[in-house]
Amino acid sequence: MAMMGMPFDDVLMNRVRGSLRECMGKKKKEIVYPVLGSGQGLIDTHCHLDMEAYSEDLDGVIERATRNGVGRIITVGIDLVSSREAIMLAEKYPGIRATVGVHPHNVGTMTDEDYIQLRQLAGHHEVVAFGEIGMDLHYDFAPVELQREHFSRQVALAKELQLPVVIHDREAHSEVMNVLVDHSPYPAGGVMHCFSGGPALAEEVLALGFHISIPGVITFKKSEEMAEVVRLVPLERIILETDGPYLAPEPRRGRRNEPALLLFTAQRVANLKDVTLDSIAEITTANAERLFYAVAPIPVGSVS
Repeated sequence: MAMMGMPFDDVLMNRVRGSLRECMGKKKKEIVYPVLGSGQGLIDTHCHLDMEAYSEDLDGVIERATRNGVGRIITVGIDLVSSREAIMLAEKYPGIRATVGVHPHNVGTMTDEDYIQLRQLAGHHEVVAFGEIGMDLHYDFAPVELQREHFSRQVALAKELQLPVVIHDREAHSEVMNVLVDHSPYPAGGVMHCFSGGPALAEEVLALGFHISIPGVITFKKSEEMAEVVRLVPLERIILETDGPYLAPEPRRGRRNEPALLLFTAQRVANLKDVTLDSIAEITTANAERLFYAVAPIPVGSVS
């Protein structure tokens, strides 16, 4: 659960702060966002709005997203505390929905009582999915066997509750796929969040009936493999995310990510697919609606 004596969230937030400090003293340039056509909008399907990076200006972050056409945001739980906070944000802002779950970095101390609480939280009317859950072998915040055990257990709970699953997979492709295949099929669907594999993994994920979520990394210069995946995957199986406050796309790479910047990811996907930005907005929004908003979709641009 810790590295160098620091909890997972503190380690990552220190990296965000460090990136922000690097940018201090530089002349602030106005961002020119790609422009959506009238009536079009995007859904940021994966953001962590409860994190400290947004604590001082969350209203401004949400207003900026709305103004630029990102009218719906799914804020994602990574433990019991953040899952509760995600629900609270969804209750406060009409355009926000929540997920609940325990990230692989945080499973080391999970108990049976945690599962009772997860079940209760997952029943909230603002919750649209179960996650972010999965495995991560890049870090060693939790032993692999515990990660596998709690990933499997959370997948089973999500299926019982008939919720889509939001999957975290970092350098654990075969381990993650083994668990997912063991629990297949997935009537409520699922998504491989912040997809980081190649075409072969993409084919396996698609075979499960899952969507593939594309983050801002697609805008980076050295993202050839992800670009190949985007070209390969049918548009009807792609959704978009920021994973904010992390992984800001160009031209804000290295700084805090936020939902409004999803436009740059969408534009890059449009270029790779040789279609218009409005087409990407229309299709990926419809995909996210089918996956997450099938019960009670809310109007585009309704964040307030």
